[in-house]
Amino acid sequence: MSANRPAAVVVLAAGEGTRMKSTTPKVLHAICGRSLVGHVVAASRELSPENLVVVVGHAREQVTAHLAEIDADVCTAVQYEQNGTGHAVRMGLEQLSDSGVALDGTVVVVCGDTPLLTGETLGRLSETHAAEGNAVTVLTAEVPDATGYGRIVRDGASGAVTAIVEHKDATDAQRGIREINSGVFAFDAQLLIDALGKVRTDNSQGEEYLTDVLGILRQAGHRVGACVAGDHREIVGINNRVQLAEARRLLNDRLLTRAMLDGVTVVDPATTWVDATVTFEPDAVVHPGTQLLGATHLAAHAEVGPNSRLTDTTVGEGAAVSFTVAEGAEIGAGASVGPYAYLRPGTRLGAKAKAGTYVEMKNARIGEGTKVPHLSYVGDATIGEYTNIGAASVFVNYDGVNKHHTTIGSHCRTGADNMLVAPVTIGDGAYTAAGSVITKDVPPGSLAVARGQQRNIEGWVARKRPGSAAARAAESARQEDAGEG
Repeated sequence: MSANRPAAVVVLAAGEGTRMKSTTPKVLHAICGRSLVGHVVAASRELSPENLVVVVGHAREQVTAHLAEIDADVCTAVQYEQNGTGHAVRMGLEQLSDSGVALDGTVVVVCGDTPLLTGETLGRLSETHAAEGNAVTVLTAEVPDATGYGRIVRDGASGAVTAIVEHKDATDAQRGIREINSGVFAFDAQLLIDALGKVRTDNSQGEEYLTDVLGILRQAGHRVGACVAGDHREIVGINNRVQLAEARRLLNDRLLTRAMLDGVTVVDPATTWVDATVTFEPDAVVHPGTQLLGATHLAAHAEVGPNSRLTDTTVGEGAAVSFTVAEGAEIGAGASVGPYAYLRPGTRLGAKAKAGTYVEMKNARIGEGTKVPHLSYVGDATIGEYTNIGAASVFVNYDGVNKHHTTIGSHCRTGADNMLVAPVTIGDGAYTAAGSVITKDVPPGSLAVARGQQRNIEGWVARKRPGSAAARAAESARQEDAGEG
């Protein structure tokens, strides 16, 4: 692709998208971890263009802010009034010119609502354009049903494109053509700039149509060529929520297929969802009902699922994660998480560590081999190596105003039903008794007991709950004990 590096890619993203019936601009609707326009920008970047300009219009402040977040080098041009695709391209090229860019070479024009379009297909378009010496090359697709699409009419001898005929204007013979226009083009930059100045608005919409450029160039004696997309679904634009869901399914299938061909086991692709930004190593295993989102990474032999959702989470080699929600967490090699665990941002599980059933962690660093087996909350804490946290323990980190930190050393054993009131430190090798409320530091190797002395009040039930089931059961037990005596 680098040999045919475009001078510019122009992304058209100015439309409102009223059929989405949404307050969110159409191009900002997301599938598989990126906005629609984000997918198009990512595919365009695979061409390594000298310039990448996105033409914005509707909700331009919101779209421009989003583009700045996902690609700081994107240039934006504003189409203040949506006066057609030709006008939009002209706005993009004028923005580049005003920025001091003198275009020389190929300009690729793509639509901002085509998230399935790949960099590979754009690369073939650019290569075909250069190899054939075309003034413009149209990306086309052969579809099962071309109803409603503009048909590509070619010269039988040379294969050059002689016309793009809209469905309503097509003859019966032309309607039999299955090759359609995608709205994606590669142009000679100087010829495009010149032709855009000649586009007229004497049409039913009063707009500047980019497709008119093709006729202008052909009438001037220039060649118009075509490049057929390998998969017609790549060119599909998104106009409503049904199409959004269909594209999500197609893109998800593509991502999972790529992962499986790279050595990942996906047990049930139909119930597994991944973002385009998720990465895997060979021999990772994904079980049914799992969502892998954001910058999540699964190392070799890691197993995730069933029924887990991981966002921006790293899972180490051989780790096992089941029935878990994790956000911004790091799970070490050989660690075990779940079932029914919640790892919040800042959680770092060391190698062979465990966050077990109904365990929630937040901003916690857990050392190698340390176990928090069940029914516990660990927040704002550092725990050393090979420590065991008893069941139903709570790290009491919040005083109503500020968060405080708890530090537990290595090889410690905390009892069940402990309240660890931060800030507090438990030294290496220390123990705490079950039911304790630890409010003071515990020296290394010590046993901390912080609970009231047990006191049994004999006969309380008979006096306070006479005639109750408990009183009758107690009396029966007393009589049995007396009989045995």
